[in-house]
Amino acid sequence: MQPRAHYRRFVLGVFFAFLLLHQADRLVIGQVLEDLQRDFAIDDAAAGAIGTGALVVATLFFPVWGYLYDRYARAKLLALASFIWGLTTMLGAVVTSYPAFLAARGSSGVDDSSYPGLYSLVSDYFGPATRGKINGFLQIAGPVGSMLSLALVLVLRETIGWRSIFLLTGGLGLVVGLLIFFGVRDLPRGSSEPEMRDLSDIPTFKFRWSALRDVLRRRAILPLFAQGFFGVFPFTVIEFWFFTYLGRERGFADGVVVALMVAAALSMSLGAVVGGALGDALYRRTPRGRLLTCLTGVTAGAVLLAATLTLPPTTSPLRFGAMLSVTAFFTLFSGPNIVATLYDITAPEVRSTTLAVQYFIENAGAAGAPLIVGILSTQIGLSSAILLISVGTLCVCAMFLLLAVVRIPEDVGALRREMRERAEEVMVRSGS
Repeated sequence: MQPRAHYRRFVLGVFFAFLLLHQADRLVIGQVLEDLQRDFAIDDAAAGAIGTGALVVATLFFPVWGYLYDRYARAKLLALASFIWGLTTMLGAVVTSYPAFLAARGSSGVDDSSYPGLYSLVSDYFGPATRGKINGFLQIAGPVGSMLSLALVLVLRETIGWRSIFLLTGGLGLVVGLLIFFGVRDLPRGSSEPEMRDLSDIPTFKFRWSALRDVLRRRAILPLFAQGFFGVFPFTVIEFWFFTYLGRERGFADGVVVALMVAAALSMSLGAVVGGALGDALYRRTPRGRLLTCLTGVTAGAVLLAATLTLPPTTSPLRFGAMLSVTAFFTLFSGPNIVATLYDITAPEVRSTTLAVQYFIENAGAAGAPLIVGILSTQIGLSSAILLISVGTLCVCAMFLLLAVVRIPEDVGALRREMRERAEEVMVRSGS
């Protein structure tokens, strides 16, 4: 039996709060980097190591979290991740030396890789028919969290300082952890699948290596992993370099840059919800529906990003912002639908692990993107470097998505057959 609608909405709200506040906490450091450099007397290279350290730790911990989530109670593990977030952030606020801060911030990468269990648990609260829309709502937390981090710094930086901001965001992590620990119930894995939904006794599924091997044999899984590797390049490049690009290459003032990025974030948020809902609607017509939505978003994003970046340098901020916002609308079409697609072809007991592998591969792509653009920038200029890498990798991503579109129906059908067989076994054992 599925939980009541009001409780499912409560859980969704708690998870949104986790993602929103965690994203804000992660991005605050970029807004106060100059303060850190001044207080710890470090150069750009040492400052860059702070971000790299957390990224490396997060990448290494994705498989660990994935396995644990598929083996043990996901809600309690997510609460643990929230406590780790709060404690490591608060530790970074009180240390007085650069090595200690580097260690504290690096350890925050442990909780940065905790998202797979959240999406796995969400998939048991909401069935396949609405997962794209639900994932789209949750992924609004990304762009809105970036705006929240910017607002926190603009409002509080001069009054309470970066250390107190870290204490605040870390404290919120502890509060969210308590809310998850006491307020969110775990559900049997696979309980929202159509074949299992009406069973009175749903068996407990836990991680099995054989189930993971079956997933890795799916015909669409390797193209899905590959598109993630290339598809994350533009996001990382823009997150790291775009503020510099708008100021240096376009000559926009700081206030204009902030306004442009806020408008883009709002448009991106709307696109996440629309993309997720569109994927659900098309999925009800064809198993290719979600990936067709992804392909539309990636293709439109590549064309519009190229058009935006090649606008003349004299283009007004208003016109440039309009093009940027239209481009941003399509950038999160893929995110909600890729997660939902992975769950359309993955057995419930290895969903966290499968998504963790996807994120591991994406992080591997993300790690090198800023460096590649930086090196190219010295040869061809920052604008051309962003254009070449971002649009080029989106085109490669589209090719892998097209391959996945061709292969996905067979994989979806295989999972549905497996779930029907499991449901029949349960009914036989119960004498139904």
